[in-house]
Amino acid sequence: MSGQVPGSARLALVSGVPLLRPEEQVFTAMLEGFANQQLARNLARTTVEGRENTVKAFAFYVNAFPWQWTAAMVDEWLGDLRSLRDLKRSTIRGYSQAISAFCAYATDPAYEWAQQCEARFASHPIQVVHEWNTAVHVQDNEADPSKRAFTRSELEAFFDHADEQVARIRAFGRKGWLPAFRDAVLFKTAYAYGLRRNETRMLDVADFSRNPHGPEFGEYGACLVRFGKAKKGSPPKRRSVLTVWPWTAEVLEEWITEIHPHFGIEGNPAAWPSERGLRVGCQRLNSRFVAYRDALDLDPALDFHSLRRSYVTHLIEDGWDPRFVQEQVGHEHASTTAIYTCVSSDFRTRTLRRALDTTVAQALAAVAAKDDPS
Repeated sequence: MSGQVPGSARLALVSGVPLLRPEEQVFTAMLEGFANQQLARNLARTTVEGRENTVKAFAFYVNAFPWQWTAAMVDEWLGDLRSLRDLKRSTIRGYSQAISAFCAYATDPAYEWAQQCEARFASHPIQVVHEWNTAVHVQDNEADPSKRAFTRSELEAFFDHADEQVARIRAFGRKGWLPAFRDAVLFKTAYAYGLRRNETRMLDVADFSRNPHGPEFGEYGACLVRFGKAKKGSPPKRRSVLTVWPWTAEVLEEWITEIHPHFGIEGNPAAWPSERGLRVGCQRLNSRFVAYRDALDLDPALDFHSLRRSYVTHLIEDGWDPRFVQEQVGHEHASTTAIYTCVSSDFRTRTLRRALDTTVAQALAAVAAKDDPS
């Protein structure tokens, strides 16, 4: 067995031994080998498990094993997903990519599954995902077009409401004021640094530090993001985000020095501790965000990521250099930052007015210079 490729049939199945449920056992062995191959590529376990679950879901839907799959089965399955479940284009593409990756593994001669299946079932797996039955990635941004940034007035109302809930709960003598305070500061921090949800959630107190070029921010002049969005097969991407608004340091100072210790979790490094665990969970943040948004009757298209969109938008509107904004939010390409920028109509009107006034002023100056006999 030496020299075999990890995940190959001979490492997953013992040759010459009859199987009690051959179809199911071979399929299970194929899935295990596929998972090992994906892990060997350094993909995250969540990605590997998601692809494995997709393959299982497809096999259950078509009620057939991989050596019986056809392209027509993929067409029917993806068609049903779109028509019955109304899944997003990116989700559909992700499902088809998972099936394609599995078929590529199962048909690779290095893993010998074709020989195993041919010998046991007189058939073998084939690639069933092709250009003609999968969605084409035609544009960089496939996000829901309704998603947008907060307007400044919406954002102010949202933060004010979050603060009011802390005061209201505390006035009634309830313990829930601490989590409410935590979440209010967390939302403001996500906006203040243009962070994604998990980037915000995974912050530790030690991730805030001084910026020698911005001493006015004290101990909160910079934020080290250690769990940035990773590329497939890569660890989380790190970046340092500089503080740009004075109120950010004030909010963090109050939270970390005065309120955070009240959670009573000694030795917990998390900036946003949970009442029962290390740090607050994503589901809790989502439910709190939606509750505040709906209480204010704001646009349902606003979500946690809208705080990040707002950060980019408001900095651009205020005249910050686009390259600086790109570095702050950790975008590899300026075009990605441009997608996030949702400048308001008021900003565009002011920009147009400024350009027109400059043009008129230059024209008047030219006429005056021409008429001046000197």
